[in-house]
Amino acid sequence: MDSTTARLLVSRRWPERMVVSTQDLQDSGLDDRVLTASVRAGILERIRRGAYARADEWKALSPWIRDDYRIDAHAAGTGGRAIYSHASAARLHDFATWDVGPAVHIIGSTNSGTSHAADTVAHRLPLAENETVIARTRDGRVVRATSPVRTVLDCARTLTVERAAVIGDSALRKGVALSELEASLEESPIIRGTARAARLLRLVNGLAESAGETRTRLLLAKLGIEPPEVQLCIETHLGLYRADFGWRRYKLILEFDGRGKYFDYRPTAEVLLLERRREAALMELGWRFIRLVWADLEHPELISARLAAAFATAA
Repeated sequence: MDSTTARLLVSRRWPERMVVSTQDLQDSGLDDRVLTASVRAGILERIRRGAYARADEWKALSPWIRDDYRIDAHAAGTGGRAIYSHASAARLHDFATWDVGPAVHIIGSTNSGTSHAADTVAHRLPLAENETVIARTRDGRVVRATSPVRTVLDCARTLTVERAAVIGDSALRKGVALSELEASLEESPIIRGTARAARLLRLVNGLAESAGETRTRLLLAKLGIEPPEVQLCIETHLGLYRADFGWRRYKLILEFDGRGKYFDYRPTAEVLLLERRREAALMELGWRFIRLVWADLEHPELISARLAAAFATAA
């Protein structure tokens, strides 16, 4: 089959989903000949065995969005029998994640049929019935995942503090109670990673609104910087301004701006104008600003120097 015919058939018969299974394609009238020709011509992207996406749409997605859809690909290719866990469950619960990798995590080895696939990490762990919930993938598939509490603890046991704290902060912000996490950890039969999880629970803070804010807070603590007030509220003549971090006695605000990397966000002219007006109102009151972006977090010594200089100027 030539690529022009294959492209036309895919365009007309593609199911209303980003990621589809081989069976979905066959049900839509796209047989193996069309599938083979479309993959060979670069019309379709094979995400994993039995799961495909339209190549142009797939490549247009941000890498972190593609990682969300990899769970859809796993569910499509395996019939949705898996129990998703760890970072994959965090994605399904819409918790913020940072640098957790594209692998799909499941608990068990017989419930998915492809636990040894290159894109899958299978964890052999005890799992109580009340530790699983029904969740929906980005493409709307109904799947099973570890509960929010179990998910946070599994991530805390296995991820670095920084990566786990991003998930933990987000979970608290979305309503998971710290007391639930502490009680579940206390009662858990899983021994390995308990100390790591307990340490994580002493660090999480539900006030963080993004992965960048979590990383910034942890970095400030690591540098020994005087603890800032998180989500600092300041009254101005234009209304209440809420800063990511601030030190009242220095009249210094620290803002993390992560729009350039992890968010599909472009401020409108109106939003930019309002932001400038708010900052001008704060400057009239004597406040100064330090702004951080993702790249700054890789150079903690420079952040330390900037803050030290700002504190010295204020003093």
